[in-house]
Amino acid sequence: MVDILKILVALASGYLIGSLNTGVIVGKLYGKDIRDHGSKSAGLTNTLRVLGKTAAVFVLAGDILKGILACYIGLYMGVYAHSAGATDSLSLLAAGVGAVMGHNWPLYFGFKGGKGALTAVAVLFMFDWRMALVCLGLFAVIVAVTRYVSLGTLCAALLFVILSFAPFFDHSFYFTLFAVLMAGMIIFKHRENIKRLLSGTENKLSF
Repeated sequence: MVDILKILVALASGYLIGSLNTGVIVGKLYGKDIRDHGSKSAGLTNTLRVLGKTAAVFVLAGDILKGILACYIGLYMGVYAHSAGATDSLSLLAAGVGAVMGHNWPLYFGFKGGKGALTAVAVLFMFDWRMALVCLGLFAVIVAVTRYVSLGTLCAALLFVILSFAPFFDHSFYFTLFAVLMAGMIIFKHRENIKRLLSGTENKLSF
């Protein structure tokens, strides 16, 4: 019972921290609601397009920091589970999921947020930096070749799920569930991007 409460506290804490949507906050400092401009997403890419590089740097730092902070709270809760010879922190996984949920559906901003990719990467680095580097590498290659940030994000999310099954990374069944849930949220939030990719109308990143 105590462990369940700790997991719920980690999930709730992650959600409340994740709800501090940096894109919305930075946009308001610039006198704009980022959700009313560009792709209407409160995330890094839309901030870059609408507000420029300086604003995007602040969003980048904020989205990463809140994912890290949420994970430290999850680690502090100290709830672990064993499966298939591997041990994972359930409270860390819960806090990470909460952070991405908060970013995507922020409590403080009418539940209208970003798409969760950047915060998810920060969480994954906290959990397994090797897997994070592999996913980030694929993302970078796809964006460099196609200039579609959304396509790179979607491919990295799917690779994350595939890697969660790999015995080399030595994670439990709970981590695989975590990967499926995280990728599912990211793909769901990119559903309009998927439609535009299929129709050939998706915006490309300008280097």
